[in-house]
Amino acid sequence: MTAPDPLSIVEALLFAAAEPLTEAAVQEVLGERGDAGTLLRELQRQYAGRGVRLECCGGRWAFRTAAELAPFLARIDRRARRLSAAALETLAIIAYRQPVTRGEIEALRGVAVGRGTLDLLVETGLVAPRGRKEVPGRPVMWVTTPRFLDHFGLASLEDLPRLEELEGASLFNPADDR
Repeated sequence: MTAPDPLSIVEALLFAAAEPLTEAAVQEVLGERGDAGTLLRELQRQYAGRGVRLECCGGRWAFRTAAELAPFLARIDRRARRLSAAALETLAIIAYRQPVTRGEIEALRGVAVGRGTLDLLVETGLVAPRGRKEVPGRPVMWVTTPRFLDHFGLASLEDLPRLEELEGASLFNPADDR
């Protein structure tokens, strides 16, 4: 039996992974068989223009269906849960202000954050607790996760639209702040 091709190892690893993988995780599996960065970029080149593409979001690599094929897949796409308006608003505040406490979220929203709202965001893997703020009561601080970046197709948080851009598109008006 001949040794498997390193490119095939990377391809199989990415295909079988439940979550997107970092280059370091791929390199750990490869060991001395090859350079993960070079192999990932070669696979990305090979899959370009196909129905399945290799993409890097937030420093993590995964196979994704080509965006232009979405209309053909709509019938089989079953979303488990949709986020409520309150959950989306809370997620946006966390994304733009992280790390942020529940109290800070409530102050910005002007209403209490329901326990179910943060539970849903944690359950979907979009946010996670990240330490405690060094103030009386030591409240939990919330941040977005790599899954958040992957879900919204962002390479990093710097890819979020600037608040000025949202104002210009009439999607956000600071005068409406509560």
